[in-house]
Amino acid sequence: MTSTVLILGAAGRIGHVLAQAFADAGWTVRAQARKSLPAELAGRPGIELVTCDALDAAALREAARGVDVVVHALNPVYTKWEGMVMPLAEAAIAAARDSGALLMVPGNVYNFGRELPERLTLDTPERGDLPKARLRIEVEARLAATPGLDSVVIRAGDFFGGSQKGSWFDVSMASRIKSGKFVYPGEPELMHAWAYLPDLAQAFVRVAERRAELHGHRRFHFAGHAVTGNDMRAAMERAVGRPLRVASMPWWLMRLVAPVVPMMREVVTMSYLWKRPHRLDDSALREFIGPVPHTPLDQALLGAWNALQPVSSSPADLSASARA
Repeated sequence: MTSTVLILGAAGRIGHVLAQAFADAGWTVRAQARKSLPAELAGRPGIELVTCDALDAAALREAARGVDVVVHALNPVYTKWEGMVMPLAEAAIAAARDSGALLMVPGNVYNFGRELPERLTLDTPERGDLPKARLRIEVEARLAATPGLDSVVIRAGDFFGGSQKGSWFDVSMASRIKSGKFVYPGEPELMHAWAYLPDLAQAFVRVAERRAELHGHRRFHFAGHAVTGNDMRAAMERAVGRPLRVASMPWWLMRLVAPVVPMMREVVTMSYLWKRPHRLDDSALREFIGPVPHTPLDQALLGAWNALQPVSSSPADLSASARA
């Protein structure tokens, strides 16, 4: 029989890529969104829109009826984390628990605090020394403590790829490519953890397909691409076929306006991630699913770049090496 997944936040940055990946793998996808779905999902066979608010407990309970997996892909904007992260998590937990489904949650590296070490394993201590770190730790603790719930967190680095904007890749690094600049938020020689969303989504599918082996609460790390800013720039140059001048993120200006611009204040609070080299150890994930989906960096960056371009863009706009 066809397996069914309910994706909460299917119109969002990771949700729409997850919906595509599960549908490609032959799953029936119930795609929760408040209004409509992105063009690449709308009307696609195997994907059913569930229009409701993510905090509507009755609607979510009905949407989750009979599903095998619930994916909690909802992520409020930074300025609403304090009031929204836990209620959204509770709604997802209730929907999965009542339906008997496995609950899957994308995680991040916030849990390790501002002094995170370079190599992040499942045994790395978690430190709630920032508000967002405390919230992520609390959410995952709630997953582990909920009776009758099977859940799994797949932790990854910064996202890139997919057509929905809002990641560091599209708001910073790719924002001025056409004018010959590569805007990097951190020190170019430091290692940073990245997750190409199509690869991460495939990992979710692979784990979901082995849900019968998952009991209680489990955690996995998705290694993705652990590369320096210099590596990213060089790969981006090959993709677009032109040299790129490195430009720094104007953190001084962001700190200047942070006291009066709430979103900027939240972003500046997380700037430590660009000062600490870090990578995720995925040995547990590899042991569970075998080879982890991994698109070569050049190909992944080209895919991410293409996904952000208008539909009318011509392949002639790309370099010969990029087309190859």
